[in-house]
Amino acid sequence: MGATAPAAMAAADPSNSGARRSPPSYIQVLRLVRYQLRDYLMSRRFILMIGIVAILGAILTAVVGYYRPAGLLGTSANFYNQLWAGGVTIVIIFAGVIFGGDAIAGEFQNKTGYFLMGLPIRRATVYTGKYIAAFVSAFVALTAFAAILVANGAFYFGSGAFTVAFGESFLLAVVYLLALLGATFLFSSLFKTSTYAVLVVAVMFIFGFSILQTVVALIVKIEPWFIISYASPIIGYPFDPTIPAHYVQEMLGGPGGPVVQTWNPTYIEGILIMLGYFVFTAVGGLLLFEREEFS
Repeated sequence: MGATAPAAMAAADPSNSGARRSPPSYIQVLRLVRYQLRDYLMSRRFILMIGIVAILGAILTAVVGYYRPAGLLGTSANFYNQLWAGGVTIVIIFAGVIFGGDAIAGEFQNKTGYFLMGLPIRRATVYTGKYIAAFVSAFVALTAFAAILVANGAFYFGSGAFTVAFGESFLLAVVYLLALLGATFLFSSLFKTSTYAVLVVAVMFIFGFSILQTVVALIVKIEPWFIISYASPIIGYPFDPTIPAHYVQEMLGGPGGPVVQTWNPTYIEGILIMLGYFVFTAVGGLLLFEREEFS
């Protein structure tokens, strides 16, 4: 994150404001976003993220083009429900890990945070600027993945490839991206080493939350509404209006067998979970960053 210190210096430079005082916070945030975004877009991590999107898109394109499954290509809703809704969470998780995993921890490991201590710039400004830059970079990757699937949809379904349902699903994916990045920044604020931060974030979002959700639902037998991965299925809801609103009880082993409860969050529940994660984790990460000592 070597560009953070120059960005902070430029943001806090009194000569840039035309007076002997620091520019307003929003000006500092915008300057930090510009420099941090340039650092992201010119780095190997951005090339890596776009490469992951390209490889994933190429695999999906090749497999569908070769096998042409009838169920998948029956309607555009089926096509997007299985490919977009199933693959976009993977893209979001990788984008969050790559752009946000060491966003705060890198300030301590690379010592760039020490430059901030003598500058007239608030930590909240640095945190906000880095979050916005990470979000924009991840949004570019998300849009690239969407463009690949829409291009495939246009090939198979013509002018009806981009539907209202896809637009709704894309907006839900953006909300999920906001929430995941908030949680990523929270984990990143817990560590002073980038390696630990990235590793913990990757494990938690790729395996941890899914395992925790399964344990809570099957063993504890309560609705796992407090786990971020529980909200992600609503991204596919626009393509399948038949999904149950809340949960379904299924009897296994015949009459008198064990009852398995399968929960599905409603639209409102899913959106509230995402927004709740975004607000609480982003604020929590900021509070941790404010209290960390550069010693």
